[in-house]
Amino acid sequence: MSERVQSVDRVFGLLEYLADGGGAQSLSELANRSGLPMPTIHRLIRSLVNQGYVRQEASKRYAIGPRMIRLGESATRMLGSWARPILAELVERFGETSNMAMLEGDRCVYVAQVPSPQSMRMFTELGRLVMLHCTGVGKAILSDLPDSEVLAIVRRTGLPARTEHTMTSTNALLADLARIRKVGYAIDDGEQELGVRCVATPIHGLPFRAAISVSGPSSRVTMDQVAVIAPEVRAAAEELRTAFHGV
Repeated sequence: MSERVQSVDRVFGLLEYLADGGGAQSLSELANRSGLPMPTIHRLIRSLVNQGYVRQEASKRYAIGPRMIRLGESATRMLGSWARPILAELVERFGETSNMAMLEGDRCVYVAQVPSPQSMRMFTELGRLVMLHCTGVGKAILSDLPDSEVLAIVRRTGLPARTEHTMTSTNALLADLARIRKVGYAIDDGEQELGVRCVATPIHGLPFRAAISVSGPSSRVTMDQVAVIAPEVRAAAEELRTAFHGV
């Protein structure tokens, strides 16, 4: 029984390495990352390929297969149904769009949204991947990671400017993350899109990294309003954590 459980742990570990790797990987790369012997890697990957959860490319490298995509889509729908009622409460309270995003590799992906009822509103397509350093949800997620992991991500992605307000300095980003950890929320002040302000907070205590946000035009989401929105977003994040664990 313990051997079977160990095999399951190893399989899920390999799938996570493939998902987080940002592209197809070789068996030797998977062996280096996992610390597993090459014969074990080969045996597990061959089984996953046969079942469609992993695919082998012409280059002999391996990537997530089509059956994992179906599982991921189903999991995303379930996350959305779990989060939307709480996001809807934020929209009802503030009249602005509320989103949930989760870490995917070196970026974050939007998995749930309740749009603002106002004609001028923020809209982000579900499934959209965005960089972490220039979005409210992204910085909130980064604040939930140790600086060593943040620096590793930044080395891989860089800090490209999306607007004139985007942080492009590692020191500035780390200082902002320290502030976020202290006050409990992140602000995207026109860093991803000019004229848009976003208040976001991480959802602690989940088996994955995630954050929720409220965003709208800067003319409505003023800095005075940020001080009102932030505690409610933090309370909603705690409500989501509790709901996820069924406590």
